[in-house]
Amino acid sequence: MNKRIFLKFLSIVLISGLIGISGLRIGFNINQAIASSILILSILGSLFFWEQRLAIVFFGVAILLATRTIDIENFVMASSLEVILFLIGMMVIVGLLKELGVFAWVVSLIIRIKALTGAKFVVAISIISALSACALDEVTSIIFIVAAILEICDYFEIDPVPYIIMSVMATNIGSSGTVLGNPIGILIASKSGLTFEDFLIRAFPIMCIILAIAIGLFLIIFRKSIREFSEKVRMAGANEFLIRLISVPPDLQLRIGLGILGATLFFIMLHHRIEEFLGLGNNTILLMVPLVSAGAIMLWKFKNARKYIEEDVEWWTLLFFIMLFGITGTLRFTGATDILAKDILRWTQNSQAILSGVMLWASTIGSSVLDNVVLVAAFIPIIQSFRTTLSNTNSLWWALLFGGCLGGNITMIGSTANIVALGILEKEKNFKMNFFRWLGVGLLVGLVTTTVAWAGIALLGR
Repeated sequence: MNKRIFLKFLSIVLISGLIGISGLRIGFNINQAIASSILILSILGSLFFWEQRLAIVFFGVAILLATRTIDIENFVMASSLEVILFLIGMMVIVGLLKELGVFAWVVSLIIRIKALTGAKFVVAISIISALSACALDEVTSIIFIVAAILEICDYFEIDPVPYIIMSVMATNIGSSGTVLGNPIGILIASKSGLTFEDFLIRAFPIMCIILAIAIGLFLIIFRKSIREFSEKVRMAGANEFLIRLISVPPDLQLRIGLGILGATLFFIMLHHRIEEFLGLGNNTILLMVPLVSAGAIMLWKFKNARKYIEEDVEWWTLLFFIMLFGITGTLRFTGATDILAKDILRWTQNSQAILSGVMLWASTIGSSVLDNVVLVAAFIPIIQSFRTTLSNTNSLWWALLFGGCLGGNITMIGSTANIVALGILEKEKNFKMNFFRWLGVGLLVGLVTTTVAWAGIALLGR
């Protein structure tokens, strides 16, 4: 460890310690102060030492257990294992879909556009990016969209960067539309009691409006590149080559894969009704369906079952989530979030409208520089503490969802989808994104879309 890294780590430890000491001054007991210090250490450590984030949260959990700030039983309860199991099931499904070429097939359908122009291409890639993020997850979606964009732009000898920026931003927007689009969606659903229906009825329409406005901004901001695309397509003639370039015939296995995906989405969509009919606990079917689908896939493709679990399930990320959820749950276990909630309510004069606005913009700004799962996990126990005072906290959950997703568009490091897409671009084109080039677009898109989400959340609260 060189001197610079050591000083950076030491600074993080000192800041975390000072926050814990400050907590004692506002009424925290020693365990509450330790819990808040470890959370801040985990957040800052993840921000500045991303590659070492798992090691940092391992040490954090060990300190919490050693100081008796939380016991093993309550740590396990706080770790949101139901969310982890849901994500494992969905990752297995995604592994199958990748193997069968579902994503290339879907892109080929979208690309079959008559009289292709730059504007039509922008609308197509934005919509497919958003909807595929809604149905699966933002990372899987962006990998295949970026691959398609690179091939198409290579053929026409067009700079792919503007279209990759647009597709990434549309992906982040789309990830707010359903429970499935982003890990924070299932995390919020499991902790708030909101159902897939709630997301579909409330979040999805707002997402569609935001996406339409974002597409309008794209058409204005990138009008020069779009005009160039149209001219190159016109010079090259019809886009029949695209159909040949990205063509996956829907064979039997592909149809079966689509059937499994469709059945999974169908039962997830109706999970609340089924739970009520069978008298099951809230979100039982929601969390069970991906496991059933994953089990069916491993029986069908039994020779690849180990591969799905070992290679397609992101164990590094899931272990980080388990530790992080346990650390944030410790704040609630110790009662620290109750004290913070009372102070926040007093500052906002018990106004839910003001509180939801604060939550939206705080999560938007925070997620522009910090992984949104880390940020949302930190906010969740505070919102849960508001339930003792506020009769309805739904607007706060929607604010956290949209802030966590839309804030990722502001900077190039604000979302996992951003990082993955830019990594592919650097590998394939040896292109390194300039921070301010992204910020010039992201700040405008982020501020406008968050403002629209704010208006939508205000209407939902009426």
